[in-house]
Amino acid sequence: MNDINTDQVTDLKTEEFGKDVLDGLLASPKRLSSKYFYDKQGDKLFQQIMKLDEYYLTRSEYEILDTHKDKVLEILSNDQRFDLFELGAGDGYKTKLLLNHFVEQKANFTYYPIDISGNVLDELKETLSDEIPSLTVEPLEGDYFKMLRNNSIDNTRKKLILFLGSNIGNFSQKDALGFLTLLRQSLTAGDYFLLGVDLKKHPEVILNAYNDARGVTKEFNLNLLERINNTFGANFSKDKFLHAPSYDPATGECRSYLLSLENQTVELPELEHSIQFRKWEPIHMEISKKYDVKELESLAGQSGFRVLKHFTDAKGYFVDSLWQAI
Repeated sequence: MNDINTDQVTDLKTEEFGKDVLDGLLASPKRLSSKYFYDKQGDKLFQQIMKLDEYYLTRSEYEILDTHKDKVLEILSNDQRFDLFELGAGDGYKTKLLLNHFVEQKANFTYYPIDISGNVLDELKETLSDEIPSLTVEPLEGDYFKMLRNNSIDNTRKKLILFLGSNIGNFSQKDALGFLTLLRQSLTAGDYFLLGVDLKKHPEVILNAYNDARGVTKEFNLNLLERINNTFGANFSKDKFLHAPSYDPATGECRSYLLSLENQTVELPELEHSIQFRKWEPIHMEISKKYDVKELESLAGQSGFRVLKHFTDAKGYFVDSLWQAI
């Protein structure tokens, strides 16, 4: 097998990005994948979002992990050595609560943050080196399941998988089941899974979290158009699109759209395509599905897990649900 250098890896990622952009913009209705929100600027914007008054999700989950970190470690304590993997690690803001506590309690573990953004992994490893110098950190950049099946990982040790921030809400319920089933196939019976999920609540509270008064979430969505411009020489004009989130309490789905404000043509010369937009035509950008506890328990059973414990915040806005692979 030939070695692949960094330039080749970058080229392959750009090629995949381009294919996904074209597939989405040529589809009907148009769509773009939210996984591409997270370039360097996107990472910074999302860190701003997490600090917004309207964005309760981060504060709620932080409260849960701070309150219940002892109980999580207690459940893991039967296994003297374990590996902690985090899917979509980001900046590790909330995870540091667990990492600090586990280190202070002299738990024997290695932390494997997994993320599609190499930039955010580099920053995370650097900050953890400063803040928790005794922690062993092994970042893994790429696809969640490929990284979990990495040949260098010792599968004789128990795993704790973190999937926080209600990232599971970025899937439809059908796709969430497929994702969780694939995750279960990457694990061994007895491994643990801590899933952070935003719960159904007053629709106004939910919608405000995706339509903040300062417009940071709007910029977060529009930044993907800028990323496409910078990567493929496109000529998207952010001023010609309106950020339009919506919430359906029947499905629990909060959806984000960018609406074309006029009939227009966007050129993507490096992808050799032109994209026609009608006035008010939407691009679907993101789904953020909300659950209730019954739906979660059904997902766990269907995908091969059993629920050990639900940890909730004081307002009942959010849950971190601890499962075990069966």
